[in-house]
Amino acid sequence: MGAGAGSGRGLLFLHSLLFLLLAGPPAPRLASGQLRYAVPEELEHGAFVANLGEDLGLDVSTLSARRFRIVSRAGARQHLEVNLENGILFVNERIDREEVCEAGGTCLLHLQLLVESPLELYRVEVEVLDINDHAPTFPWQEYVLEVAESAVLGARFPLESAQDPDVGTNSVHTYRLSPNGFFSLEVQTRSDASKFAELVLERALDREQQRAHRVLLTALDGGVPERSGTAHILVTVLDANDNVPVFDQPSYGVSLPEDAPAGTLVIQLNATDLDEGPNGEIEYSFSGHAPPRVRELFHVEPRSGQVLLKGPLDYERATLHELYVQAKDRGPSAVAVHCRVLVHLLDVNDNAPEVTLTSVSTPVLEDAPPGTVIAVISVLDRDSGDNGRVSCEVSPDIPFELRSSFRNYYTLVTTQALDREVVPEYNVSITARDMGSPALLTLSTLTVPVSDVNDNAPRFLQPSYSVYVMENNAPGASICSVSALDPDCQQNAYLSYSIADGHIHGMPVGTYVSINSDSGHMYALRSLDYEQIRSFQIQVQAQDAGFPPLSANVTVHIFVLDQNDNAPVIVSPMPRNGSVATELVPRSAGPGYLVGTVSAVDADTGLNSRLSYQLLQATDFTLFSVAPDTGELRTLRSFLVQDATRQRLVVQVRDGGQPALSATVSLLLSVVETMPQTLSDFSEFSLPPEDSSSSPLTVYLLVSLGSISFTFLLAILILTAIRCRGERRSCRGDGCSPPRCHCCPGSTPSPESLKTSNLTAQPPAGTTAATCLDVPAGGPPGYCYKVCLGPESAQSDFMFLKPCSPPWNNEKDSGKQSRPGQHLQVSKQVTPCLVVLTSAPQVPPAPSLSLCCERNQARLFPENNQRL
Repeated sequence: MGAGAGSGRGLLFLHSLLFLLLAGPPAPRLASGQLRYAVPEELEHGAFVANLGEDLGLDVSTLSARRFRIVSRAGARQHLEVNLENGILFVNERIDREEVCEAGGTCLLHLQLLVESPLELYRVEVEVLDINDHAPTFPWQEYVLEVAESAVLGARFPLESAQDPDVGTNSVHTYRLSPNGFFSLEVQTRSDASKFAELVLERALDREQQRAHRVLLTALDGGVPERSGTAHILVTVLDANDNVPVFDQPSYGVSLPEDAPAGTLVIQLNATDLDEGPNGEIEYSFSGHAPPRVRELFHVEPRSGQVLLKGPLDYERATLHELYVQAKDRGPSAVAVHCRVLVHLLDVNDNAPEVTLTSVSTPVLEDAPPGTVIAVISVLDRDSGDNGRVSCEVSPDIPFELRSSFRNYYTLVTTQALDREVVPEYNVSITARDMGSPALLTLSTLTVPVSDVNDNAPRFLQPSYSVYVMENNAPGASICSVSALDPDCQQNAYLSYSIADGHIHGMPVGTYVSINSDSGHMYALRSLDYEQIRSFQIQVQAQDAGFPPLSANVTVHIFVLDQNDNAPVIVSPMPRNGSVATELVPRSAGPGYLVGTVSAVDADTGLNSRLSYQLLQATDFTLFSVAPDTGELRTLRSFLVQDATRQRLVVQVRDGGQPALSATVSLLLSVVETMPQTLSDFSEFSLPPEDSSSSPLTVYLLVSLGSISFTFLLAILILTAIRCRGERRSCRGDGCSPPRCHCCPGSTPSPESLKTSNLTAQPPAGTTAATCLDVPAGGPPGYCYKVCLGPESAQSDFMFLKPCSPPWNNEKDSGKQSRPGQHLQVSKQVTPCLVVLTSAPQVPPAPSLSLCCERNQARLFPENNQRL
């Protein structure tokens, strides 16, 4: 069996090859704007059909890149395929024409060819040519034909027809009858060009001589090579039944809607027989050559002759059914007569349109221009007429529209620019509606995602950031976090943070802060000092990873908050050579006597630099007190005889920070009867070496002020010397007048002279008055040094010498009054006074003291012109 089937298939292939050699290669024919080819059926896989690349004028090298392909419906068999390397259309699987095209006539394969970039659509028809691959077959291998012996010569007896699925010349062409002495054969042609045979009685039958006759009927087709089928006919001679049934008409026609239910009466047949009895009783049935499909759809009632619908009809599969019904009486030697019934089907709108997405180009870029093709859509309705006419549409509220390119083919294109950040995805509803009544529609949804384009720059959550950092922070600690948003997606929304280049106090900004490029967290790289830097700002940039990248900047203001990390520093009095600061107090001092002022500074600000003074330890707490705001040390009462001559005090200076920091200074006060010419420790302003080294700013200020003071002192000395020399000539020989000099021996300054004198430096407006003491400095006799100290400053603003000269009697000048702006008369003996003014915070003014010293005595004057 297997060998026979294999040899048969090989022979069939040789026949197909012979057909191609004789017919030549199929030449393309342009029919109604499309290519048409012809190919025989039953070709093996890979058989050449046509060169589509050459016939369509396409570049073969681009077929694969342009996705050249055959578009077919889902589930349909792909009989043909295209080779993308050479553009040749070849047979993909064996084509059986009788299977592909059930009905006769021309068998066409409709191909839709699609190529992209740009989108092009071609329609190709391939005609499947019939080859003689089927032999004629009879319904039965043996027929029994009953002929009455009374049959007249020339009587005709129709025989069962042979069926050949092939068409044209390959179908049944003729019949042959084996030689016999009683019957001949005549071949008749029906209206549909089909052939059938009739047995003709050529010689009278005699049942008594021969009761049966056997003949061989052969059906031949017209193919090359010729194929045939045979059937044995057994002719039984019967007794006479000389009347046969007769139909009302040889052919009937009826119309039936395709949706008719089973059991519907198709037609009522009627045949009559003039005989009586069993010879006149008629039975109806399908003739032997009725196709199986007809037997599945229809049923004939044997006694009534009604043709009933048995199965569902389908207009789209077959529009016409041809039924052959025979009528035969029940008498002996019954002869069957035949009639044809043509059942025409009427189309009803029972098929909804079918929407097929043949090509989809998604996702679509959001910057795609209007008119960009998104998809190619094919619509098919298997109904006919208006029932098969289809219109397609999409909802109007989306930026897409349908454009018709070919009949029942549409392209979905964009109508306006898209924005993924507004609508990231579209659900396009495609409605296909036919023109039937009632209309049927199909709703298909196509999801069109929008691909992102880097068209949005990052945006920070705040226009600027203000960050407050406590000083002395730990290096590497997080100080703040910046955040930006990018409405794009994927890598276009991936942000990296960086700090723009810049300098802070001459140092690169990267040495102060850093930023995590992924999270935006900022870190301090060093410990900040409020006393060195109080605020700075940096530029932070957020940049996405798109192409080209987009970025945004934001300013971050960083404010350093003060911390109470600097203890107060005592600037006055300062002990000498590491010993306790000493001071002399006259025993005659009364209550409120100003012994001195304890001055301190604090590098912090605000409450952290607000200083308060208190007496921590004292030999006698009832004798001295310290002003809490100014640090002035005053007596509370007069000295008694039993009071110790040496009073030891410890003054504490405390700031207002939390926790508070403090510093102490120890004072040793000596109660003396008379004040010696020694400089008290309250005049020392230079910081101790360890304190100076700990505060570079203080050292710089001291050096600067010292240089300025030295230059100014030198200039004052030179001016004083020049002035004294000029006045010495005019006042030579004169004495010292107390009203004219504050520093001369034995002189007592009057209140008026003190008011007009400029020996005491007054503080400028808005500053704290300085405490001024005139102390000896080991200079020549008669020199007076005046020291002016601020209560809370460690730096001197300026120094200068104030010449102090005793008045003398000069007859020429006795009647003169001092000129405006000139409050000082210089005698021959000039007494320069060293004045040091210091700046200090605003505190209640302190009285200035002037100490005018001679060789053997010293006088201390307050600036309020009261003599001590």
